[in-house]
Amino acid sequence: MASGRTRPNILVTGTPGTGKTVTASTLAERTALNYINVGDLAKEKHLYEGWDEQYGCHVLDEDKVVDELEDQMCEGGNIVDYHGCDFFPERWFDIVFVLRTNNTTLYERLEQKGYSGKKLTENVECEIFQTILEEARESYRKEIVHELKSNTPDEMETNLDQIERWVQQKVLCTLQPDTSQLA
Repeated sequence: MASGRTRPNILVTGTPGTGKTVTASTLAERTALNYINVGDLAKEKHLYEGWDEQYGCHVLDEDKVVDELEDQMCEGGNIVDYHGCDFFPERWFDIVFVLRTNNTTLYERLEQKGYSGKKLTENVECEIFQTILEEARESYRKEIVHELKSNTPDEMETNLDQIERWVQQKVLCTLQPDTSQLA
């Protein structure tokens, strides 16, 4: 972990509809880490640079988001939930989880969320071409980027258990003094 932090920072990312919010918020409850939904934060703090008529959504001002989160991320103990990842500083995260979902399941989830037309098609294509996974691999050290399947409730539970064990192990390691230099 980055110097000075005793609790890890985790990024949960992936194409919209892969289960990021459920995974990240449930993980925060289980681990007592802070949950940060970047979309909600942007709405609350008006961290936008405009409106995209084509997609019917705000355009995130990435610099404002980074400025808003800097102090909190330096303290550690955060789980960040967002569908993009390349604008976050690499130093912020100890581990990155990219959730992946098969195309049929993803299509159905996005339809249920009200996605249609180009927005639906482009998000499914994003998953087909592993856009978020590749973005994460290009933005962070390869050893901290982990791809997790998120198709079923059982897979989601397995992911939660796995990440929770990692958090417990990471926190335990920072709390135990390094005695290798003693003697």
